[in-house]
Amino acid sequence: MKSLYGKFLVMTVGIMLTSALVAFLSVNTYYHRYLKEQNDLKNIAVAEGISSFIEGTDGLDLQPYFEMLARSGYKLFVIQPDGSSMFYGEAFRENNLAPDAIHQVRAGQVYHGMRDLQAETFVTGYFSNESANTVGVPFTYAGETYALFLRPDIKMLFTEIHYLLGGMVIVMAIISLLAMLVVARKLIEPIVVLTRATKRVGEEQFGGELSIDRRDEIGQLAKSFQQMIDRLSENDRIRKAFISDVSHDFQSPLLNIKGYADLLSDEELPTDERKHYAEIIQSETERLSTLTKQLLLLTSLDQLVSPLQKKVFRVDQQVRETVRKYQWLLQEKELSLMLEIDEVMYEGDPAFLEKVWENLVSNALKYTPDGGTIDIQLTEQVDVVCFSIDDSGIGMSEETRQRVFDRFYRADHSRTREVEGTGLGLSIVEQVVRLHEGRVEVTSELGVGTTFIVQLPKL
Repeated sequence: MKSLYGKFLVMTVGIMLTSALVAFLSVNTYYHRYLKEQNDLKNIAVAEGISSFIEGTDGLDLQPYFEMLARSGYKLFVIQPDGSSMFYGEAFRENNLAPDAIHQVRAGQVYHGMRDLQAETFVTGYFSNESANTVGVPFTYAGETYALFLRPDIKMLFTEIHYLLGGMVIVMAIISLLAMLVVARKLIEPIVVLTRATKRVGEEQFGGELSIDRRDEIGQLAKSFQQMIDRLSENDRIRKAFISDVSHDFQSPLLNIKGYADLLSDEELPTDERKHYAEIIQSETERLSTLTKQLLLLTSLDQLVSPLQKKVFRVDQQVRETVRKYQWLLQEKELSLMLEIDEVMYEGDPAFLEKVWENLVSNALKYTPDGGTIDIQLTEQVDVVCFSIDDSGIGMSEETRQRVFDRFYRADHSRTREVEGTGLGLSIVEQVVRLHEGRVEVTSELGVGTTFIVQLPKL
């Protein structure tokens, strides 16, 4: 049975049957261990009371007396002195009283048939309607010895209250079963909804809201699933945009390379133009190379399985070396550089952090006009290492500032006209800093400049 509802139904019925079986076995054990002998002694006491009454009453008519006892809820089997027998009350289903038991009672002994009856269950013991399942005592009447065998009439023991209680138990069981089926359906309905939603997600259909409004564990699961769908939908959108951006960013330089390569094939092309076209092809090739390297770096950051290769190193030396790499550009653009760098030891991944300083410094150099200023500070505070770089460049709008860390996002045309970028550098910065459990902030104003602040926690 594949349906969860069907499984729940089978399990419910199975639990009810199992509990009934366990209850039956428990009651049966309790009966055989404690109640069986007590029931035997109780009925012997009743039989002995009857015997004493007969023997102590003169002129008692036995037949009306025994008939009265039968009407009061007992079955009686009386062996007369001549060996004949008389039954009073409801007939026994089986008359299997052994002759030895009759002889034993007539000899003055007590017969413990209820106690000694061989029965595996209390149903075949306590409720067994046979003459062997009785107690027997002797009594004397008119100078002669009789044998009296007795057992309760089970039918007469079940009064109206017993039938009412039995009916109540049956009705409770039926209502409980039906209620559990309704509850099961209510519990399974949201699971069915989740199953359908899962199939839609498997088909990459991320739209729609789950109509599950519950506060229990299933409601929490539905809420988490909805959050997962929203995240998958956003990731799908980002993935498609990423593919589109990558295709565009590769297509443009490839078209340029192809176009200028075709122009270079003209043998009559002047030397200066040939040189200019070759420089463009080289520039576009370098741009493709840079884009490929940054994509590979982002991929390695996204799929980082093993921990960062952390070690203690001098951050100040790494920053100084990064600035030294761009010394030629500082001189070419006649930029004023201010360095305030403390000696800082930090435990992190030096290879990844180097990319942070390189991207931030190169961005400041790209977007700061000739004769501008760049201020770089590296300080060690109580619990963080703080790196800041402030430039007097062209700045950025509020919209650009909010999206500056998005992949392939490039600022407005006033920035891209000066230097073509890949739109990946600041994404790398943000992801590397986040992997080090730090944060990066940016403040900027158009025409004034931009400040990046990186804070790395000292773990």
